[in-house]
Amino acid sequence: MAFKLSSELVDAAKGSGDAIRKKEETHRMAEANRAFAHFR
Repeated sequence: MAFKLSSELVDAAKGSGDAIRKKEETHRMAEANRAFAHFR
C-alpha cells in the first residue's frame, strides 16, 4: 500500500501516472462537451 502511494506521488510529480491521465481525460471530455452546453 505504501509503495503504491509513494509511486503514485512520484508519478504525479513527474506529470505521469493514472491520476494525471484521468485528470487529462476528464478535461478533454469537458472541452469536447463545452460546444454543446448552449443546447440545454
